[in-house]
Amino acid sequence: MLTSVRGVNNARLSVEELREAVRKNAADGADLIKMFASAGSVKNGGHQTLSNEQIAAVCDEARKAGLRILVHAYGDDTIRAVSVAGCTSVEHGFFASDETLRELASRGTYYDPNIGLVMQNYLNNRPKFLGIGNYTEDEMAEMEKAIPITLATFKRALAISGLKIVFGTDAVAGAHGHNIEELIYRVQKGGQDAGAAILSATSVAAESLKMGDRIGAIAPGMGADIIAVEGDPLKDVTALRRVVFVMKDGKVYKNVARGL
Repeated sequence: MLTSVRGVNNARLSVEELREAVRKNAADGADLIKMFASAGSVKNGGHQTLSNEQIAAVCDEARKAGLRILVHAYGDDTIRAVSVAGCTSVEHGFFASDETLRELASRGTYYDPNIGLVMQNYLNNRPKFLGIGNYTEDEMAEMEKAIPITLATFKRALAISGLKIVFGTDAVAGAHGHNIEELIYRVQKGGQDAGAAILSATSVAAESLKMGDRIGAIAPGMGADIIAVEGDPLKDVTALRRVVFVMKDGKVYKNVARGL
């Protein structure tokens, strides 16, 4: 079960009420807590919606329950507060400074940048989203402005020693089935080494899930979950689009679409 403690809706809750919300989610069987500490819009840098004290309380209570805590955070101050609070991962982190990225690295906070798919998907499917929630023409224009900024942030992040960059897409309707485009974008546009990008989606991702002893690598005792592609993605990262088969728990599923 995935649950959320949303900053936009719960900003007026007391620290103890937020702690209780985490405890209830844990008791209900949640696998993780996802918290919104920034507004859902990239406008104005995605302003902080929870106080540092509230952020710290949610992350502390999640740790006590043995749960991972992923935090939606855009602005630099928010991202730093999330890392200082000991949260597991910063989701997006679009406007992080080098100093804050170094803070993430020093504290072992995972960084999930989401730069090559989610905003592009909104823009490519603009007519399907306009009029829903905060999806307005103004917000779409803000996304267009943010894309080169987030790419520049990612390039700076690659230069931060020890920063744990994990693979994620925040894929929404219209993007499903295209998640690998995020990884290809990171390599082709962001300049990330193809091998490092693949590790971010395999062993690093498994580590961030606290499942590094079961998945994320091809080794004895690991789950036999393998994606086979046509070509060498280390030489041509677009080979990741050409899936030959998927193996799940040792069972191979043919890629019928490729006639195999």
